[in-house]
Amino acid sequence: MVTESMQLVLAQCNTHVGDFEGNLALCKEIVERAQQECSRPVVIFPELTLTGYPPEDLLLRPSIEPRVEAALSELCEIVTTAYVVVGYPRRRDGVLYNAAGVLHQGEVLAEYHKWCLPNYQVFDEKRYFQAGKEACVITIHGVPVGLSICEDIWAPEPAQAAKAAGAELILNLNASPFHRSKQNERIAVVAQRIAETGVPVVYVNQVGGQDELVFDGGSFVMNAQGQVVRQLPRFDNAFEVVAYPFEREESIPAASSECLAGFALSDLQEVWQALVVGVRDYVNKNGFPGVVLGLSGGVDSALTLAVAEAALGADRVQAVMMPFKYTSQMSLDDAAEQASRMGVRYSVIPIEPIYNAFMSALEDEFQGRKPDTTEENLQARARGVILMSISNKTGKLVLTTGNKSEIAVGYSTLYGDMAGGFDVLKDVPKTLVFALCWYRNSLGACIPERVITRPPSAELAPDQKDEDSLPPYEVLDQIIDLYVEQDCSAQAIIERGFKEAEVQRAVRLIDLNEYKRRQAPIGVRLTRRGFGRDRRYPITSKWKPGI
Repeated sequence: MVTESMQLVLAQCNTHVGDFEGNLALCKEIVERAQQECSRPVVIFPELTLTGYPPEDLLLRPSIEPRVEAALSELCEIVTTAYVVVGYPRRRDGVLYNAAGVLHQGEVLAEYHKWCLPNYQVFDEKRYFQAGKEACVITIHGVPVGLSICEDIWAPEPAQAAKAAGAELILNLNASPFHRSKQNERIAVVAQRIAETGVPVVYVNQVGGQDELVFDGGSFVMNAQGQVVRQLPRFDNAFEVVAYPFEREESIPAASSECLAGFALSDLQEVWQALVVGVRDYVNKNGFPGVVLGLSGGVDSALTLAVAEAALGADRVQAVMMPFKYTSQMSLDDAAEQASRMGVRYSVIPIEPIYNAFMSALEDEFQGRKPDTTEENLQARARGVILMSISNKTGKLVLTTGNKSEIAVGYSTLYGDMAGGFDVLKDVPKTLVFALCWYRNSLGACIPERVITRPPSAELAPDQKDEDSLPPYEVLDQIIDLYVEQDCSAQAIIERGFKEAEVQRAVRLIDLNEYKRRQAPIGVRLTRRGFGRDRRYPITSKWKPGI
């Protein structure tokens, strides 16, 4: 029986995949702080903290095992008064497990192996790990504490097994990636586990960007009555101390969206923060000095610039306007105005000389053929050459500016506007682009209003408008959501009231342009099914989407 409070230290941290030295140093710093500030600390780290998450095929490298063992041994050496619960991969009898160990006074006292291995959406854990089969309950300061890892809390069996083994508290280590409204789902799931077992749960999640994934933190503590008694910030590191036993706090409602209290975020707020964190960590963790992007005077590049400036600061962002004869004076003025408002480096490099050089070189090849999209694509490719050349010379990362709607239907040019290293808006539908622009301006006007209100156009031909060849984005985005994210057939979408011709054209374009998406840069994942790890469709296929 516990005689006095123990301090649960929620270590919501941002690790770096493969950086054993850096991750270990981060763990040491947190443990040492906990041991200095708390009399009876129990430090809980996220899932696979020592390797970073997800390590993917690094787990198949033979050299990863000695690195994990060395890091674990070094961490054990500094653990004295604290109990430390940390995640790492561990091989036992030739089998690799996703493990969580309990460290105390220089030893690993107990080890839990993850039961439920997710193998859907962005997860491939069955490729690497064997599922555990045993509950792990260890007594810490008189309290029987059960361990679980991430997906385990989404199924009833692991929590029930911990309860059956005597657990009075469950510590759940997570590397749970962000998608829109994910935090409400987590709270509801943990509340359901508590309703089934009566055992309170400490949910600790990692934070930060890893390639296209963003981890949003939001760690929380839920008592045996299903009340959130502590909630950590979203999208930021946190070191939070919570005393156990938890007191029932009547002022905090049962699990619902209201549980998010002061850390609740609107949909636009959390999407904005996910984009900013995704860009910041991709650029910084990969060692780029800054970014460069094409600023066209249109809404997509305007939002991309705003995100980049928020992520990195104006001094690390360069915007380049690359006008052609079809570029309107409005676009020139608006691009210059936004760059000035945001204080970023701004250049104007006309592409007409480059375009003319291409056309001259191709004159014999094009002889007798009428102008078509080839000439439009040459404009985009001239711009791509300029941006990639700046990138090669300066080391800056090229940010592309295509949104999810355009990428879905192939309204983008290979080796043109798709040329670059990271697509900020890859999982942002066009209608959400507009909403995010208004949201950013609510924080302080930086995007000229007519950039948001004017009809969208790539300005690759005289008086060109996106809706000349596409349904209105309000319609197109709904079709894309139904077909890509909800797996509805074309016929099912038509039956919901959409025009047959628009549906058939949209889904045909989505399927035809898989080859482009395979060559596109990665970008921040915001939805349950982005174009990347979530959706792996064959390029060569006779699939018929109507069924």
